Parts: sequence; structure tokens; C-alpha cells
Amino acid sequence: MTSRSLLGEPTPERPGPGPLPPQLLRALQLDVARRLESVLAGDYRSARHGAGTELAQIRPYLPGDDVRLIEWNVTARMGEPHVRVQLAERVLVTWLVLDTSPSMEFGTGERRKADVAAGVALGLGHLATRRGNRLGIVTFGDSEPAIVPPTQGRHGLLGLLTALGREPERALVGATSLGGALARAGAVARQRGIVAVVSDFRGPLDWRTPMLRLLDRHDVLAIEVRDQREQELPDVGELWLVDPETGRQVRVDTRDASLRERFAAAAAEERTGVERVLTAIGVPHLVLSTTGDWLRPFAAFLGGRR
Repeated sequence: MTSRSLLGEPTPERPGPGPLPPQLLRALQLDVARRLESVLAGDYRSARHGAGTELAQIRPYLPGDDVRLIEWNVTARMGEPHVRVQLAERVLVTWLVLDTSPSMEFGTGERRKADVAAGVALGLGHLATRRGNRLGIVTFGDSEPAIVPPTQGRHGLLGLLTALGREPERALVGATSLGGALARAGAVARQRGIVAVVSDFRGPLDWRTPMLRLLDRHDVLAIEVRDQREQELPDVGELWLVDPETGRQVRVDTRDASLRERFAAAAAEERTGVERVLTAIGVPHLVLSTTGDWLRPFAAFLGGRR
């Protein structure tokens, strides 16, 4: 069975391939898992000292210390008892904040932005549910946002697959509020962990303050998905441009070179603004495209954050 037959033919009311069906989601999950298996992620280094397997420091023995933790080599060298202090092991909770807004359905490259986001989500889910760690999900952008509580292992991945396979509500919901989604994530993500935001970061810049609040407790990653046609207009004559979230329409003549230049400049300035905010608050930022291989730069990004 081909991917085209699984996805179904596009219609004027539903352009593009539409949501990934369960068969392709499972196939994509296996492919992403196989290719990311060599990337170390999901290991948590705790700031607390206690029972564990990773050495934090060696210090002089104090009355009441467990004699089984005496470090004999250091004791012999220093002439007084020293003990090992180890890092406490703790389950890592990863929260995936996933954009399911209508703008994610756009794509003029090899895939839609939603397809790239689904692959990224499956990759993060595979790594985040290993070794007893847990994955929680917050979706935003459609009329029925969802919150899936953190779950371990296979159950965590099943919750993710359910969220990805859900048909987004296509009613107009207005401009996407990433800030509201981050505020909801902050309210439910009480244990220190990782928050990974997967979005096209289009809409009002209302998310700086909520993201700063998340940074007080969590490591935050920003993964942005772009399409080339959002950055520059082709010379194809008159077009109707439609905002998928508000329904606003405007007719443009793309034969006008100055119009195309102004559009490209405004789009570049908007993206620069997003990058500027993320850099200023210290959030690692990855940009993926609907064209080309997204998995290789994604894996390299995760490897750099290990």
C-alpha cells in the first residue's frame, strides 16, 4: 500500500495530504526510533544528592555517613576517611507542547508543517519514554486543545499517537496563542523536567513571559517548523492569500517585484524577531523545513543537548 493511498486524495475543501493515518504513524514511529536510537536522551542528571549510581563528589567522612560509601583509595592517599556522594536518580518528565493550529496544515515542500511536527513529536516521545521516564502532552491551536498527563513507556507513546491521529477542529479559532499554551503547560508541569515546544511560532508574541516562567523550573527547547512559501512569494500572477486561522483574505499580484521584496523583508523580520526573543532568554532553538531531511538536523540538535 502506498503512502498516497493511505493519505487519500486532496479535495478543494481539504487541500494537502491531511492528518497521518494510524498505519503511517506507526511506520514513522519505527523509522524515527531506529534512526534516533544512537542519540542519548532521556537521561536526567539530578541536582540533588542521595542514593544513585553517578558520582557527584568525594568529601571527608562525617559521623553518621554510611561506611559502605567510604572511598578507600582516596582515604589511603589523604590519610583520613573519605566517602562518595552520589547523584540521586529521578524519573525525568518531558512535556511536549504541540501546535495543532490550522497554519500547521500548510506545506508546499515535500510535506506539511504538521507532518514534520508529527515526526519530531514521535522522536521526542521515543526518547522521553525510555528507562521509566514519562511523557506528557499539551496541544494548542484548534478549538479542542488537549492535555495528556505524563505516562511511562508504551502508554506514553500511545497517548502521543492518539493526539497526533486526532482530526483537528477546522473552525476558525483566531490567532494562535502560544503564550496561553505555555501558561497551561506551566500549570500542569509541576515536577522539574523538560518542556519541548514544537510550533511554527506564528501569531502574537505573547509567549515571552510564560516561557520565562517555565525556564525558572524546566529546561525548555524550541523547535520551529517553516515552509519556504511563507518566506517568499513566487512570481505566478494574481493570488488570493488566506489566513487559515482568522479567515482573512487578500488579493495580491505576485508579478510586482517590489511587492515580493517587501513580503520577503517582512517575513524575514518576523522570523528574526522570534529568534531574537529565544536567544535573549536563552532557549535552544532549532529551525526545520518542510523540504529536505528534517531528521538529521533534529538528531544533531538533540545530541548537542544531551
